[in-house]
Amino acid sequence: MNLPEKTVGRLSEYRRTLLNCLVEGKTHIYSHELAQLHNITAVQVRRDIMFIGYSSMQRKGYDIQELVNVIGKILDSQDGQNVAILGTGNLGRAVIHYFVGKRSKLIITAAFDVDKSIIGTETTGVKCYDMADLEKVVKERGISIAMITVPPEQAAKATAQAVNAGIKGILNFTSIPLNVPENVYLEEYDMITSLEKVAYFVKNSQKKSVK
Repeated sequence: MNLPEKTVGRLSEYRRTLLNCLVEGKTHIYSHELAQLHNITAVQVRRDIMFIGYSSMQRKGYDIQELVNVIGKILDSQDGQNVAILGTGNLGRAVIHYFVGKRSKLIITAAFDVDKSIIGTETTGVKCYDMADLEKVVKERGISIAMITVPPEQAAKATAQAVNAGIKGILNFTSIPLNVPENVYLEEYDMITSLEKVAYFVKNSQKKSVK
């Protein structure tokens, strides 16, 4: 099933919300409730959920566990996928700490760096290897995804190494736009841009409140 990128993103967000609902003891949810939690319309929620072939909404709403399972079948690889962190500085270690254990089908299995003082250390059980061994470890561990958390000036080189090693998907946490071949999926996440967007809308709202 080939879904639009925005739909895939929303499905991931829905699942995170639904899992939180299960923890809170909630068993069913209406489309308008899920919509309110994500600041979108109920029509959009229903469209996304129908898109993945789930339409068994009862009088008391969607069965949360069933919907979580359906989304999981769409988003997750049956055998799971292994992930590498390229750059094990403060950001890289923070990503590992945050992500480990969050998803059973996405596993951070290795980290890489060029700093000899970091190579060989472990972060939450994830060992750091030398970047020079990237291709070898990627093949041995069956790693298909890489998160780029190196300093910006090293991002292009690290990405090229990842592509040459056989990585098929990259999540870029640096502020440098990257170029990859067509057969490699790239997702850019720039915290500075995101923060500046927030700052812009805050600035505008403050101007309106002064008038």
